[in-house]
Amino acid sequence: MATSGSKPKTSPKSIKFLFGGLAGMGATVFVQPLDLVKNRMQLAGQGSKAREYKTSFHALVSILKNEGVGGIYTGLSAGLLRQATYTTTRLGIYTVLFERMTKADGTPPNFLMKALIGMTAGATGAFVGTPAEVALIRMTADGRLPPDQRRGYSNVFNALVRISREEGITTLWRGCIPTMARAVVVNAAQLASYSQSKQALLDTGYFGDDILCHFCASMISGLVTTAASMPVDIVKTRIQNMRMIDGKPEYKNGLDVLATVIRKEGFFSLWKGFTPYYARLGPHTVLTFIFLEQMNKFYKIYFLDS
Repeated sequence: MATSGSKPKTSPKSIKFLFGGLAGMGATVFVQPLDLVKNRMQLAGQGSKAREYKTSFHALVSILKNEGVGGIYTGLSAGLLRQATYTTTRLGIYTVLFERMTKADGTPPNFLMKALIGMTAGATGAFVGTPAEVALIRMTADGRLPPDQRRGYSNVFNALVRISREEGITTLWRGCIPTMARAVVVNAAQLASYSQSKQALLDTGYFGDDILCHFCASMISGLVTTAASMPVDIVKTRIQNMRMIDGKPEYKNGLDVLATVIRKEGFFSLWKGFTPYYARLGPHTVLTFIFLEQMNKFYKIYFLDS
């Protein structure tokens, strides 16, 4: 039992990292099809204003029609590895720093500090998770290519080995800078806005600290995060999927991607795939935090309070 004036007992750092990764992986099982649709839409119509898919629903129907039910789970192994690396690191570091910045009387960090903690955790997690991210983008993009142009990775480990062997190990970190930039934006928006939204809902007096509150706070957080991070996300997706043309990469850098997309596809193409991105991010945020809070709750009951 915690003595007066001391911080309450919490789970070890290793458990925080483990629970963070497991929560993200659990959420990914449910939202992988939405991630697939989002990636396909971001890659659709490259270099022109022609629309390969009219809507997210059209994209989903096309994938089911051409690739079958299993096709919507293409890249699941990469999605799970991404969560095991990126989310484990991100949520683990966020939780540890959040607790460190919490005062002895239990006062949490202010909004600015939450955002700073989120950005630090996100950038670190993104660097660790970039190889799995590269594999995920390529595996989810494969089905839209003609059969002779497909990479045909059988699973994430096959993808990582082949990318290293065929293109060099540094290719695993291709797009690392925009991936980290996206993570900074996502985590500053997501983690800080989740905490802030949750507190605001609790302050209304209409919500208790329960799953309904976590769900509403996550959906608000997801909307803020989607709007803020999509332009950076499309840069990341295009760079990680690009091929070499006559010995030169399709894009020079992230700014070149932005300029090319705006010039050839229109300004609002930077938010191409908004619906599946939000439809994925909202529930993924909800499920991740719900799984995380439930695991922490059970750990506290069975290991800390026993």
